[in-house]
Amino acid sequence: MSLKSYLTPTLISIIALALLYVSGIDRVLAGSNSHEVNLKKYAEVQQKIIENHVDEISIEELYKNSLRGFVRRLSDTTLTIEGTPLDTTFADVNITSLRQSFTNFERAYLFLANNTTVEEDLDQRVEDAINAMFRPLDPHSVYIRPETSERIQDEFTGRFEGIGIQFQVIDDTITVISAISNGPSDQLGIRSGDRIVEIDGDSSVGYSEQDVVRSLRGPKGTKVTVGILRPGTRQMLDFEIERDEIPIYTVDSSYMLDDQTGYIRVNRFAATTHEEFTRAMRDLRQQNMERLVLDLRGNPGGYLEQAVRMANDFFPRGTTLVATESRHARFTSEYRARYNGPYRDIPLIVLVDEGSASGSEIVSGAIQDHDRGLVVGRRTFGKGLVQQQYELPDNSNIRITISRYLTPSGREIQKPYKDGREKYAYEIFTRDDSASGDVSEFINTVPDSLRFRTTAGREVFGGGGVVPDHIVDVETASEAFVLMRRNNIGTSFVRDFIDRRGTEFRDQWEDRFNDFRADFSWSESERDVFMERMHEAGMVVSDTVTTVHFDDDNNLYVNPADLDEQLRSPLGFMKADLARQIWGSEYYYPVINDEVDPTVNIALTLWDQVKNLKAMREEALNGNMSNAW
Repeated sequence: MSLKSYLTPTLISIIALALLYVSGIDRVLAGSNSHEVNLKKYAEVQQKIIENHVDEISIEELYKNSLRGFVRRLSDTTLTIEGTPLDTTFADVNITSLRQSFTNFERAYLFLANNTTVEEDLDQRVEDAINAMFRPLDPHSVYIRPETSERIQDEFTGRFEGIGIQFQVIDDTITVISAISNGPSDQLGIRSGDRIVEIDGDSSVGYSEQDVVRSLRGPKGTKVTVGILRPGTRQMLDFEIERDEIPIYTVDSSYMLDDQTGYIRVNRFAATTHEEFTRAMRDLRQQNMERLVLDLRGNPGGYLEQAVRMANDFFPRGTTLVATESRHARFTSEYRARYNGPYRDIPLIVLVDEGSASGSEIVSGAIQDHDRGLVVGRRTFGKGLVQQQYELPDNSNIRITISRYLTPSGREIQKPYKDGREKYAYEIFTRDDSASGDVSEFINTVPDSLRFRTTAGREVFGGGGVVPDHIVDVETASEAFVLMRRNNIGTSFVRDFIDRRGTEFRDQWEDRFNDFRADFSWSESERDVFMERMHEAGMVVSDTVTTVHFDDDNNLYVNPADLDEQLRSPLGFMKADLARQIWGSEYYYPVINDEVDPTVNIALTLWDQVKNLKAMREEALNGNMSNAW
């Protein structure tokens, strides 16, 4: 690190503290510890944004947004703000420096503290101001309350008990970012994009993150009911969720797909991911693995360093893995392989989808740009921004985007976010239902400036995630599966089955998991029990039904000719859930991949493409660039 890059942030901090003194804030703060913390917190947030954000930020815009947020939810509705320091018409306001911004906000804060006729929660008003300050920034720059900071830390380094979701409050609505793999919400079918609007029968609109954590976390075995609005569904869906210990392991499953092919599924990049991945690879190699399917579908990312370490394992020393680019020199860097990867010669297929983001895109982007392996699946999310976290005086935190990352070919895979956070978050739901249709539409709109070349000369694209080398159009879940998940029928059926026949089942199958995968199917009597529960939940089977459909009351109508196809995925998921209950979570995905998800089996047919890709890469590295695929 250069002397200049070391001194610059330090000097800015010193100057900012001096400005606090000049503006009079330190003198005002002496009267109250709470006021002192609030004003220092506000000043520090604004300073950190100006000092570190990847984009050039207008101080005036930050100030104006913060004041709008400060007064948006005032408890004292009788308070006149026109012509006072709280006035958000901003007549003759011209903010050009941190000092002006701090001074103006201090006046507004003190005016509210001294003139309100009701008790005002000034801590919350300052949090409102800070949240509003982040509104014009990118979607991944956020304020994090103290309790939420602890929760996030738990999710990446420790254990906790709750319903198992990652969420964000967007426009006052709890929005599921992802259901934590194998947690209670994941098992019930709660998914990314679901909006939780009720908790235990009461509206949750307007909840703070603290309110959400307080309501949804709780001891293992306790239950909570949530009402969910799902994009594309008119009726509210009710789920009763039994809280459980949320798994922290990031390798969901690792096993041999056949005599030579290993499979590893990684659900996020946390502090232990590379260690878990290395252990899984060691176990598979002891089983004579010769090639690997790495499943990063639904992996939202996490620790950059862990993603880089995983990528390093597939490349020789010195290979460019990813670069970060910023307007600040101290946040601009290039990451190269620091050692000869132990798996640099193993044939590789990487699975991705629209839930693969950030760290998943770093790994798959490096694999694709160097033609190191085949990327298979659906276009990824498109999150190419790097954040740094800063702690504030009250143990809250802010996460600020400090740089953009570039794949080895130089492409930025971040999708646009200028149209607002909500549109950004739900962009994946506006994509074509067909993965190939989505990719075709995306590629047709990519400008020449976002078209790049791999080592072998293949065309790849920036500006909207990683486009796979081989697209897989996966069938959507059947309507019967939706009905089953919505009413928690599958999970309760499996639990009842184990209660009734668990001893008998274990005697027959417990030491024969691979035989279970190949030979077990639900008996006719068990299917009858399941169908009875589906009928009770609103499933109507009639030869007068022309198309499978839900009515306005969420009853499902099915023609007998369509019944077997409708039940294929529900029965397969229940078989997988049975495996999870008997053998453990890591046994869930082998059955899912057998019974429900065709992507892995499709990948197993693509090894010739991997071989051809390797030949193209070697030819290019020998100086004979080829554009053929």
